[in-house]
Amino acid sequence: MDADKAEFLKEFGSDYGYPNGPKSIDEIRATEFNRLDQKGIVYLDHAGATLYSELQMEEIFKDFNSNIYANPHSQSVSSSATSDIIREVRQQVLDYCNASAKEYKCIFTSGATAALKLVGEAFPWSRESCFMYTMENHNSVLGIREYALSKGAAAFAVDVEDNVNGGGASGGQEARVKLSPHATQRRNEAKILEEEPTGNAYNLFAFPSECNFSGLRFSLDLANLIKENSERILEGSPFCKGHWIVLIDAAKGCTTCPPDLSKYAVDFVVISFYKLFGYPTGLGALVVQNDAARLMKKTYFSGGTVAASFADMDFVRRREGIEELFEDGTISFLSIASIRHGFKILNSLTPSMMSRHIAALTMYVKKMLLGLRHENEANVCIIYEGHTSKLVCHESGSIVSFNLKRPDGSWFGYSEVEKLASLSGIQLRTGCFCNPGACAKYLGLSHLDLLSNLEAGHVCWDDNDIIQGKLTGAVRVSFGYMSTYEDAKKLIDFITSLFVSKPNKSENWNMLRTKSILLSNEGHERKAGYYLKSITVYPIKSCTGFSVESWPLSSTGLQHDREWLLKSLSGEILTQKKVPDMCSISAYIDLNKGIMFVESPRCREKLEINLKTDSYPGGIEEIELHAQRYEVQYYENDVDLWFSRAVGHPCSLLRCCSSQNYSSLKKNKSRNLCRDVESRLNFANEAQFLLISEESVSDLNNRLSLNAQKGTRGTSVQINPMRFRPNLVVYGGEPYAEDGWLNIKIGNKNFMSLGGCNRCQMINLVHQAGLVQRSNEPLATLASYRRVKGKILFGILLRYEIQDKMGMQTGSWLRVGEEIHPNSE
Repeated sequence: MDADKAEFLKEFGSDYGYPNGPKSIDEIRATEFNRLDQKGIVYLDHAGATLYSELQMEEIFKDFNSNIYANPHSQSVSSSATSDIIREVRQQVLDYCNASAKEYKCIFTSGATAALKLVGEAFPWSRESCFMYTMENHNSVLGIREYALSKGAAAFAVDVEDNVNGGGASGGQEARVKLSPHATQRRNEAKILEEEPTGNAYNLFAFPSECNFSGLRFSLDLANLIKENSERILEGSPFCKGHWIVLIDAAKGCTTCPPDLSKYAVDFVVISFYKLFGYPTGLGALVVQNDAARLMKKTYFSGGTVAASFADMDFVRRREGIEELFEDGTISFLSIASIRHGFKILNSLTPSMMSRHIAALTMYVKKMLLGLRHENEANVCIIYEGHTSKLVCHESGSIVSFNLKRPDGSWFGYSEVEKLASLSGIQLRTGCFCNPGACAKYLGLSHLDLLSNLEAGHVCWDDNDIIQGKLTGAVRVSFGYMSTYEDAKKLIDFITSLFVSKPNKSENWNMLRTKSILLSNEGHERKAGYYLKSITVYPIKSCTGFSVESWPLSSTGLQHDREWLLKSLSGEILTQKKVPDMCSISAYIDLNKGIMFVESPRCREKLEINLKTDSYPGGIEEIELHAQRYEVQYYENDVDLWFSRAVGHPCSLLRCCSSQNYSSLKKNKSRNLCRDVESRLNFANEAQFLLISEESVSDLNNRLSLNAQKGTRGTSVQINPMRFRPNLVVYGGEPYAEDGWLNIKIGNKNFMSLGGCNRCQMINLVHQAGLVQRSNEPLATLASYRRVKGKILFGILLRYEIQDKMGMQTGSWLRVGEEIHPNSE
């Protein structure tokens, strides 16, 4: 055992690893989650979805293979047996929440969101009602607001805080808790009440048992306080009176801290089973108090929910059982049957032991992150967590949400952290996690900030992580009952290695130079200077190109480069990242014949496409791509059928006829595009040309070999320059000399450098023997020394500078072997 783990166990060993459980954490990982170690994955997104146990799945399939389950709405022996199992599982759910079957019922739904939707739809809203919810709530809870507002009710968010002016020796808990309301919301068409509410309306208060942004666990005492002392806690609010119904979103918190419904006056509890034990997905539950269930007004009826109905007249008699009344259609009885095997695992470990085990890992990670310092002693990490008293909130749960800072105090974008984590085999989550209130609260984002971000093009799940210097989200890691110290340690080592500045990392990678004699393929010393080694044209975007000794230039770069693309029937542009088999399609253009020849191993015949624009009357239309509007030519069905066979997906071939920047898109979306918006482009992602240096590739290969020798990056791999899909490969000089080029001259043609090319996962695709495999290299190694402001740079982007502003120069060709003059102006 290494010293770091020994130190960890010294502090957390009494709680970590299930010391008094039926299995140790090492036994659990070895026998039930072996796939994690086999794949080298550190899984830290248990708040999103925890992992199913291999033993759990074996038991489920053994059950399914040895029993017959049938529709519980039938009367057969198998159906009756299925109904018995469903009743058994309902009781298991109630037992997990310590809820009496006399007071509560378990309604199965298609998920936690469906359970919340059911409450919103069936709640007895009126113009005197209100929907009150904590700022820390998932979007699925906030969606209930739409039902409330549409029925004329009010809605408002609250912050749960200590009441510094209340309480005292004689004061109860309610005197020391304060709910600070935000602005009251009403629909424009809803009339403002002329009189105070009478107190007969039903109000709904919703809060999570655990915030999925910060991990903050709310005390369930809030339920009792709001039901018993609403007038005191909401003093001054027009909604302090009335009948308060309490809903707890326990989708996240139920795993390690299920609500004890024998102690707390909760009316609705929402549960998600895949967050409890990984499988099944698409199944949730609403645990509902009987009196609250009787208040719910259901409109729709379906099979299973009625005792009788007439087809030709307005008559229906609904079933009286609460579960039967609210479970529309045939419930997912196979998924429900599988729940038993998940509960078997949870009950063997117990929520208490799981909570202590997970808390040990959470506290360790927080401690280590907060202790990280840059070489200038600046803090590396800020963690988002509440600081209210235990009267309001209990300790944090399984979540650590944070952001990382550079030595100068600026932020590392969370997208950069996520991408580098993925390269390191660590799966975590970034963004706002569908919790906009908590995100805005912890990040200090105003309504104006949020609207400005939206206007700048930021939407949920995109990569716009920093806008005008402000973060739009965070990094979240979350632990499960099967997480280990080794998982946590790998996370800390990853952050320390890539985000903490140290004195020995202070050298500027732009100044990296390898002193060596540059030899040609024949072994002779090369003459000084830089020369063009190869020219490659890629006629069809994301397909294989062809190399030439010379090629004409055009106003869009190399003539016919990226002039065609493939589009799916749904309108999606196909690339190798989405359809790796596109690499097997090769295109070659014969300029003399005016024909593009296309081949694929999936197609017997070679496709010939005439370059004359009027040769295929497929039609013309406009599309939008990369903040540009393109006029494109379609082809006839026989061409599209050929490409559909080649890629294995129905698709269409499009040819660029003309392109035009359009300002509204450029204004809103180009901030995060590493794209040349000044010149004409075909369908290239960023610029007209990508230039790669042979010496830079050689240096990269040396680093890959060294990493393999050290055992830090697996087996040794050697990268061919064509892995980067360059248009131009040059040789001469020193590695990464191209980083400092502002412009170059090739022969008598001038090109402007647009800076480094930001590399993505596409360079990790390996094409061998007709198969496409994904790896972490070379991007992982490049990330260790070629990362600048969130970008992993390799190669440079170029734009052809046309001297004749009225059009092209006559006879402008590039030729292999031409000398290159950097910074010639």
